[in-house]
Amino acid sequence: MKFERFIAGRFMPRSKDGGGFSGPLSVIAVASIALGVVVMVMAVSILRGFQGEIASKVVGFGSHLTVSNYTVNPAYQENPVTLSPTLADDLRSLPGVKHLQTFATKGGMVKTKEQIYGILFRGLSADYDSSFFHQNLVEGRLPKLLEHSEYSDDSDSDIKPSNEVLISLTISNKLGLKVGDKMRTYFWQGGTAGSNAVAGGTYRSRAFIVSGIYNTDLPEVDELYVIGDLRQVQKLNDWNDTDVGGYELLVDDFDQLEEMRFQALDLLTVHNRYDLSVHTIKEAYPALFAWLDLLNSNITLILVIMSIVCTVAIVSALLIMIFEKSRTIGILKALGANNASIRRIFILKASRLILEGIAIGIVLSGTLCFVQSKWQVIKLDAESYHMSHVPVDTDPWIFLLISVSTAVICLLALLLPAAYISRISPAKTINVE
Repeated sequence: MKFERFIAGRFMPRSKDGGGFSGPLSVIAVASIALGVVVMVMAVSILRGFQGEIASKVVGFGSHLTVSNYTVNPAYQENPVTLSPTLADDLRSLPGVKHLQTFATKGGMVKTKEQIYGILFRGLSADYDSSFFHQNLVEGRLPKLLEHSEYSDDSDSDIKPSNEVLISLTISNKLGLKVGDKMRTYFWQGGTAGSNAVAGGTYRSRAFIVSGIYNTDLPEVDELYVIGDLRQVQKLNDWNDTDVGGYELLVDDFDQLEEMRFQALDLLTVHNRYDLSVHTIKEAYPALFAWLDLLNSNITLILVIMSIVCTVAIVSALLIMIFEKSRTIGILKALGANNASIRRIFILKASRLILEGIAIGIVLSGTLCFVQSKWQVIKLDAESYHMSHVPVDTDPWIFLLISVSTAVICLLALLLPAAYISRISPAKTINVE
């Protein structure tokens, strides 16, 4: 093997030597492999960044799994789920569940001097994981929410709920509401009771105070939801203190959603809670996750094309090297070198070109990923892409897997042109002037 390495290190030079085609083509091969690696790493990193950002936004606003009532009612009057400490503890103890929280929603209309705007009021309690709202807070602060224990069965049911709300930047811009403004909201009750009966139903009004403004760049969320106290929904719906809209479960592994869903369903069966159902976040936002799945096919196409570019470049470089060095191959054969030994010489030289291209590509792509994640140089239209900049996932495994797969594919592709060496005859090549 020392013989092959020695020879490989001393011929087949770059463009500055000899004036042949192998030198410039070697440079082109290295550049092509580097470019292919950069494109593949960036494509996968950006795709994973998109998927991670959008999934985190959707999950951060809601949850991975939702346990709610089977019965479907209009948005203004959802059917409640009665809190069960035993069921809640069992759901919380499921392997893979990291947090359990409660919520309730109710449809309403915000009325200002200029217009009326439909919203969904999302009632939360202090046990809610609010880290997502802290990250996406644009102005002000989060509303004060009551602790769950403050409105349990043993507490005073007349505790006044918080009237502070968190609105989106979209709603703020459309209605001209700022932090500290009063927001008059009307909630449709249904039924035909009271002096407020209108077209077979009633309404109740609430005067909220805007405590903060958030922005997720997700129209499905920003155009609809106002965040407030769960106690407000309970009061509006005349629910008991233990009635909520449902449970939300946050899990550790997003890829295990379906498995976790079935585990939750089995647990509901054990508790004889056939009135409850379990839905995943993908079922709540099917169009959004379908779009992300569509991106996977585009990335697959890019990976295939770039792999072909890399293999064609290195195979072309190796073939030109073999053609230009045919006389040297003949001399080596005349001196006793066998075909396998000569093939190893050329493969060693081509392997060096492959490793150089991969190393350059990894350095360039790593630099680009770092710059984009640090300074967010490339911006996006938030209305179209649900985020204001191109996200990148700088997972080291992406760099490692693409490097290894590119090297393996290119090396396998070299076997075909290397086989041509066995057809070179020393008697014919040595006599060539």
